[in-house]
Parts: sequence; structure tokens; C-alpha cells
Amino acid sequence: MTNEQLNREYTKQLEAKAARLTKLLSPFDAPNPTIFASSPKHYRMRAEFRVWHEGEDLYHIMFDQETKQKYRVDQLPAACSTINKVMAILIDEVRNIPVLRRKLFQVDYLCGLSEELVISLLYHKQLEDEWEEAARELKQTLSKRFNVNLIGRARKQKVVIDQDFIVETLPVNGKTFFFKHTENSFTQPNAEVNCSMIEWALSVCGDTSADLLELYCGAGNFSLPLAQKFRKVIGTEIAKPSVSAAQYSIERNNIDNVDIVRLSAEEFVEAMNGKREFERLKGIDLSSYDFSTVLVDPPRAGLDPASTSMIQAYDEIVYISCNPETLANNLKQLCQTHFIEACALFDQFPFTHHIEVGVKLKRRAEP
Repeated sequence: MTNEQLNREYTKQLEAKAARLTKLLSPFDAPNPTIFASSPKHYRMRAEFRVWHEGEDLYHIMFDQETKQKYRVDQLPAACSTINKVMAILIDEVRNIPVLRRKLFQVDYLCGLSEELVISLLYHKQLEDEWEEAARELKQTLSKRFNVNLIGRARKQKVVIDQDFIVETLPVNGKTFFFKHTENSFTQPNAEVNCSMIEWALSVCGDTSADLLELYCGAGNFSLPLAQKFRKVIGTEIAKPSVSAAQYSIERNNIDNVDIVRLSAEEFVEAMNGKREFERLKGIDLSSYDFSTVLVDPPRAGLDPASTSMIQAYDEIVYISCNPETLANNLKQLCQTHFIEACALFDQFPFTHHIEVGVKLKRRAEP
């Protein structure tokens, strides 16, 4: 497919997504969504491949989602340029090193706009000292061209050479933010569209001297840039690696008005309502916060009923959704007290049915 054909096909599928989203939000009197397109190629910062052994040959494979048949992958147009450059070199090196090749069944790549890389090699065998020695030599070879670290994984085993994360650099409205992205933890896969998501969130949050609450904050993807708009920010996240990464990024960006606590959204609701006390909130006085805005970025299941009711107490709600169907279900309740002031479509996943959506809700005036 030529670049012109690819661009035409991409425009067609994006228009279909926009029409689908507009129809889904129409019962809530939503304005037309702002569309944030992706590049049709080289947009993914993560890629996972199975590894196929065929005689003396060794190569990446993927599986067709419809036929389930495997196919060889030497280059992946969806993956960023850095991943495409390293994958061929890596497989050529591993092919000729028996201790690295034997029982290897998967390779995962994590990259960023910073061009740092973490490559994970997954095995059906335990990793001995000989493997680690060979892996260190492989890293030295790859490091001549790439800023790269390696991880070896086997059953109940993880060998890190020399770190299991990258430091991503995201340009947001002309300012660079640094984020720790850890292997095997959630990060937004499309870095450029992610920057658009953050900038959109900043644009719909008015200047305020009040505070921001973020539920499902992950590694601080929104919390850190939004800190410049609010007096104080508190974010909640249940995954330990994400909380640790957020703390690292807070220090790296010299931010002093953000707290990240390891609580689920449901637990934070209980804490806010005075139903439970948590040791993990020690030193944080929730009564000292004056929350005007809440940002939620829930998983595909959307918000639970208690969390949905809780966020209705806030004047402004910014809802980032990876599943517009569950978003629409939550809006049935949220739009009883709020109206949609702005919405956006972020095409994180070109050429798939997936849609990432942002809606800004504002409290309705009292009659």
C-alpha cells in the first residue's frame, strides 16, 4: 500500500470512528467532538512478538486475528522507528548465540519519544549465569547504536540488565515532562496522541486556585502536567509499580504540589466519606483539600456506581475513557447533574475499532 493509499484509508476509518462517537454521545447533547488524529505509521511505543524457530532460522511472528494463522514479521509499520530499527539487529544477534536463542518464545519492546528502549526476552527455561553473561554482551553490542536495557523472564524469574524502565520525554505545550515507564506496567502506547490528550485536558481545565483529584492516575500521565493548573493535586492508583514510577517522575520534574497514594478508586471513596482510615494516607489531610475538579481515567469497565456518585459532587469532571460504551453508561448518571461542555476523540489505535475519548462535564446551574 502506498503512503497516499494508507492516508486515504486512515482518513476513512477515522471519519467512521467520529460518526460512531457522535451517535453514541448524541443522547447527552454533546457538542461535536474535537478529533485528534494519529500518524498512520510508526505510532506505537510498545510491541510484542512471539518468536518462531525454524531450522537454523529465527524470526518474529504475529497471529492474524481472524484466521489465527501465524505470519512472519521483519518490520512492523505500526511500531515506532526505533523499534523497527532494533528488532532486525536483535534477532540477528540472538540467532547466533545458543544460550540466548534456546527456549526463547517471545520478545517485548518498550520505547519512547526519548528513544530509550527496554527489550524483554521471555523463555521456557530457567536463566543461569551463562545466560546473563551472554545477555550483557548482547546489551553492549546493541548499545553501540541504541540506548537500551534488557530483561530476561522465565517462570518466577526476572533478570534485569541494567534497568527495567525507560525515561520518556513528552512535549506538552512547549514544556518537556519526564516520565518513568516501567516494563510490564501500563503506559499510553501512542506517545504523540498521548501528548494531545494531556494538552486537551489542560485546555478544558480553567485556571483555578482550587485542587484536583485524579482517580486511576497510573504513573502520573495527567497528574504531573495538570499540577501547573491547580493549587494541589492528589492522585490515586492501586498498582505498586505505577505509584513508584509516579513518585520518581514527580522528583525528576521538580514538582512539589502532587501526592500519589496507593488506593483504589473504591477505597478513596470510602476514605473521603469517612468510612475507613488507611495507613497509606498517613500524613495526608484530606480535609485540607478544596477539590473543584476531578479527572478519571478508568479501565474498560468504566466507573463503579459508588465512584460515579462521588464525582458528581465536583463542579468539573474530566473523564478520559478507553471504552465509549461504558462511558455512555456512566453519562446516564453524570448528566443528571452535569452537562458535557467539551468532548474529543483521540485516535490512539489507528486501524482498529478502539476509540479513546475525553469529555469535560460541568455542573448544571441550580433552577
